[in-house]
Amino acid sequence: MRGKYRLLGVVFIVLACMLTACGDDHSSSTNLVVTDYSQAEHWLSLPAVEHDVDVFYLYPTAWQKIDPTDPNINEIDNASMLIGANGAFGRQATAFETVGNIYAQATAFETVGNIYAPYYRQADIFYVLGLPTLEEREQVIAGAPTLDAMAAFDYYIQHFNNGRPFILAGHSQGSNVLLNLLADYMEENPEVYERMIAAYVIGYSVTPTYLENNPHLKFAETADDTGVIISYNTQSPDVEKGDNPVVSDGAIAINPLTWTRDETLALISEGLGSFMPVDGVFTEVAQYADATVDLDKGVVTTTVDQAGLFLGLGEGIYHSYDYPFYYFNLRENAANRVDAFLNP
Repeated sequence: MRGKYRLLGVVFIVLACMLTACGDDHSSSTNLVVTDYSQAEHWLSLPAVEHDVDVFYLYPTAWQKIDPTDPNINEIDNASMLIGANGAFGRQATAFETVGNIYAQATAFETVGNIYAPYYRQADIFYVLGLPTLEEREQVIAGAPTLDAMAAFDYYIQHFNNGRPFILAGHSQGSNVLLNLLADYMEENPEVYERMIAAYVIGYSVTPTYLENNPHLKFAETADDTGVIISYNTQSPDVEKGDNPVVSDGAIAINPLTWTRDETLALISEGLGSFMPVDGVFTEVAQYADATVDLDKGVVTTTVDQAGLFLGLGEGIYHSYDYPFYYFNLRENAANRVDAFLNP
């Protein structure tokens, strides 16, 4: 079994939980039935087709438990998640005012593709990060979140895609789920994988072990290679190795200003602009952050002023700004990869 997870393995976990006491994350019926993506209300975005390329987007964790007795995995119609998901997508502005760690992302790709985005059930991030091992964290994400995303992507391919090439994009929990989709769905459906321009798996770690377990996948090396994974996590140079909870040992990162993987500093002058919250509304601003790959830590470091930034995972951890810091370079890069794919 080469993929990190197999869809059948996920189904087995769910079926096993139907027969045993697996706790409140899997025991309720809400977590045993895959979301029905033939229903329009289960989609955050079903666009008019205006481009020759699609984008399939999975938002980051868009809610959190209010009460300790709340379930660790939300329902598909959780009101807080619906608001947060729209904020992450890039639909202004109450989400940012209400939930400080929600930020504009998907709109970075709106100039290159038709953006399809499902709602999907999610795990509470602090519950997941509180689990003692990486394996336990990944097992939770491989449950309802991955089941939903797999079903949504398959429905998208069967009913909306019509053979167009596509980009995958996500962040944080969404990127974690995308790694499962890349490992399993793409290996089982190579004819679909052939149409993948790139996968922006940002805000979660891609490791050499993951790539070894999934030899059909490859990590980006340049600014315009295709069929590749792009990934990085952003933090201050002062954050010690192992202190960033979303970074795994051995993580691979690419510089989002130069699209290189060495440790050469990319200056602010090499950026095309950032998309930052100004009085609660995301606004195009001058390039905010430089970027350097730290090969030992497996991250992108930047020397920005932390004052006024939302640091939900700790001082110097810029998880909420992985997209906003480099928003317009991401947009240009997506266009470059689309051009390379369509005009080889």
